[in-house]
Amino acid sequence: MLILADGRFPAGGHAHSGGAEAAVAAGRIHDAASLEAFCRGRLHTAGLTAAGLAAAAAAGLDPLALDEAADARTPPRAPRHRPAARPSADARRLRHLAVARAGRPRRRPAARAHQAVVLGLAARAAALGPPDAAYAAGYEAVSGPATAAVRLLSLDPFDATAALARLAPELDQVVARATEAARRALDQGPGALPAASAPLLDIAAEQHATWSVRLFAS
Repeated sequence: MLILADGRFPAGGHAHSGGAEAAVAAGRIHDAASLEAFCRGRLHTAGLTAAGLAAAAAAGLDPLALDEAADARTPPRAPRHRPAARPSADARRLRHLAVARAGRPRRRPAARAHQAVVLGLAARAAALGPPDAAYAAGYEAVSGPATAAVRLLSLDPFDATAALARLAPELDQVVARATEAARRALDQGPGALPAASAPLLDIAAEQHATWSVRLFAS
């Protein structure tokens, strides 16, 4: 699961910066310290929301209802209208890993759901629990920008990795909140899941989508 969520894995997430490309262009990310600050903000907003959706999918909530909940939590048009590309890439990754592990193809995961929902369904299919899914989604929220910043700014990869390591205790907190919210959602529905907002990320996503030349898809 963590390999699937790692931006260094050469598929899907490798083409996404999680907003880092726009932040670098705006000067908000320019070194290891500013990268860590960006990742911290993303973890507690978009990361928390994604972790809650993933945990809920792993817990068995209706994926269609969760996909609608993800739409409601994604205000910018650009990322909301590009939901299939990345999850379908993750679906391909899952199939390749299943073949490598068992020597035969498995049932295809839902490819048109939002990324966090796909991670949760993958965790459930692998007999993992909501915390596992939440960790994958939370880690993905910060590993993508960190890997992108290494390529965009020629940062030392060890500095980027160290920034992620320092965020580990906060990732634990996000996972705990997401898992508890998923537990409540079993009774109360998707409305109980986190809906943390990051307006600057939303604005940057809309601006990034208008660029004629860009290295990353998001």
